[in-house]
Amino acid sequence: MHLEVWPGKVYPLGSYWNGKGTNFALFSENATGVELCLFDKDGKEQRLTLTEVDNWVWHCYIPGVAPGQAYGYRVHGPYDPEQGHRFNPNKLLIDPYAKAIDGDVGNGPELFGYSWEDPDEDLSFSEGDSAHLVPKSVVIDETFDWEGDELLQIPFHESIIYEVHVKGFTQLHPDIPEELRGTYAGLAHPASISHLQSLGITAVELMPVHHFLAYPGHLADKGLKNYWGYDSINYFAPYFAYSSDKTPGNQVREFKEMVKALHKAGMEVILDVVYNHTGEGNQNGPTLSFRGIDNACYYQLSPEDRRYYMDFTGCGNTLNVGHPQILKLIMDSLRYWVTDMHVDGFRFDLASALARELFEVDSLASFFNIIHQDPTLADVKLIAEPWDVGEGGYQVGNFPLLWCEWNGKYRDTVRDFWRGEDQTLGEFAYRLTGSSDLYQTNGRSPYASINFITAHDGFTLSDLVSYNEKHNEANGEGNCDGESHNRSWNFGAEGDTDDPHILQLREQQKRNFLVTLMLSQGIPMIVYGDEMERTQKGNNNGYCQDNEISWVNWDFQEDKADLLDFTRQLIFFRRKHPVFRRRKWFQGRPIHGKTISDLGWYNPDGTEMTDEEWNVGYAKAVGMFLNGEEIPRVGPQGQRVMDESFLILFNAHWELIEFQLPTDFNDREWDVVIDTKEPHFIEPGSIVYTADKAVPVTGRSLVVLRRLS
Repeated sequence: MHLEVWPGKVYPLGSYWNGKGTNFALFSENATGVELCLFDKDGKEQRLTLTEVDNWVWHCYIPGVAPGQAYGYRVHGPYDPEQGHRFNPNKLLIDPYAKAIDGDVGNGPELFGYSWEDPDEDLSFSEGDSAHLVPKSVVIDETFDWEGDELLQIPFHESIIYEVHVKGFTQLHPDIPEELRGTYAGLAHPASISHLQSLGITAVELMPVHHFLAYPGHLADKGLKNYWGYDSINYFAPYFAYSSDKTPGNQVREFKEMVKALHKAGMEVILDVVYNHTGEGNQNGPTLSFRGIDNACYYQLSPEDRRYYMDFTGCGNTLNVGHPQILKLIMDSLRYWVTDMHVDGFRFDLASALARELFEVDSLASFFNIIHQDPTLADVKLIAEPWDVGEGGYQVGNFPLLWCEWNGKYRDTVRDFWRGEDQTLGEFAYRLTGSSDLYQTNGRSPYASINFITAHDGFTLSDLVSYNEKHNEANGEGNCDGESHNRSWNFGAEGDTDDPHILQLREQQKRNFLVTLMLSQGIPMIVYGDEMERTQKGNNNGYCQDNEISWVNWDFQEDKADLLDFTRQLIFFRRKHPVFRRRKWFQGRPIHGKTISDLGWYNPDGTEMTDEEWNVGYAKAVGMFLNGEEIPRVGPQGQRVMDESFLILFNAHWELIEFQLPTDFNDREWDVVIDTKEPHFIEPGSIVYTADKAVPVTGRSLVVLRRLS
């Protein structure tokens, strides 16, 4: 087929259809030549040599090329791994700016720039053509009727996040048509949205949807799949297999429809993004995109030997965020997902890797500086996973303004407190009140802390109270993968049991975790299915389990319904009471001229905690008073915010403790709202305490009291 090839433009990068034809633009600083490869419906390839190059961008415009056109690139240049160059025109390459990709990467030796059989390994050169194994980039029609949809911009302190896997959440849902299960359309289905709304969550945080390497060889050989998706090979295209519409390019439209439906239901969409590394791995990995386009620019290479990659991620490589063009790639991606796809925020996987200037983690790195001043990103939620696997990579509390963080110290402290570990009480108090020791000194607010007990990585809530050890045999790695120190407790039996006492304690402990989470200052996050007793049978690293191990089982039994109902009540209880979601830090003193402070800590005998008592290692019980009349914030119209006052009695001991009401509150009655030994909220007014009556708190439980006027 004869095609006219015009010079085209340097910008925008990627493929852009203007209604009459398509502009193609690709950055490569060290290439000596670039071929644009167009594929017809039968897979026949036509190669066009690009002759226009400006500012290291190779570009052309082709009249008549329309949405649905499949394409890729072949890039020429030196193959010199010891100098960081791995050009190989025998490898078809995915456009880093492709808005859609049609298919998964296959498996075979042709994907690799070197010959598997050569003793020189990656220093050798492969002449095998990879086009039949590489999915094609697709030109798309970017028009879409949003019908007035806008970002929701729910205030941070009002947020409740639900971490969810697009496929795993809906794959077994009986009320979703089979052809929609496991897809963007399935998540947008009324049955899914009804469940999410009934929970009262304000945002879904989607596990990776950037197109990723789904079947890497080491998993494919075992019959497994990269289920989680933390191996991106593109940062613009939504993963095609999550689309029910398999027409090339239509995954973009289906993703937009999902966002629009969730927004209409009052829920934000946050993306879990993996800008720290790609799915191409180390020097022995496949050549799919970035490596073949310009390896020396896209990746951080070892200064001692540029054959090798700096690996701060544990995944073989680290993206070179210090390079202006790679930084631009990430920023263009972020802006695209906000402006074109209407997502409300991002959670950055292994964010410390993005902060590395050469080897040190620097919170004022170029990446954070450029985000800080970007007007498009000023009103979206930015959440860091504040660690990587490199030296000095654990950076909880050290990220700059505008950023929230997954608070790993919250998770660890709360788990330790409720399993009865010593030396936890003082730190437990910090975590309950927003972790001021981590976030206050650099000007951030309590909502900088994303509080969580469980997440996709690790035990589910049900498994956290059912297993002492990980059980990852299904992953095929001899149970050597995954975290070994889980701070879990099985209450006397590993896994399934018929012992009614153990079962009762496990359910009580789940409620302890959930109540602690929802009544702590900061932003609570729960992981999909925890509210429905989802279990992975002790597997704490389900990254490769695209099956019933990781999917939500919607087959409700009575005990599942109890926890689901309790979770719903608990979330709406938090949303009703602003005293549990303050925008400002506690001051520990009266604010509005009253005699009682905004926050109080009490011993079980009713006396105030002293500095010395916080340091008693064996102490495992404390009372926390939250004064609803002393909230230092105003409403949206400047009105003073008022709430009821609450006393929360925590008992992590193994036996019952009787708490005396503090003498400051002798003149008030206290109504029990929650007692975690019970599977439901307490009926209002059914249990009321006064100063002359001690409050019994069962071992390993908590009680929430509301002050009556």
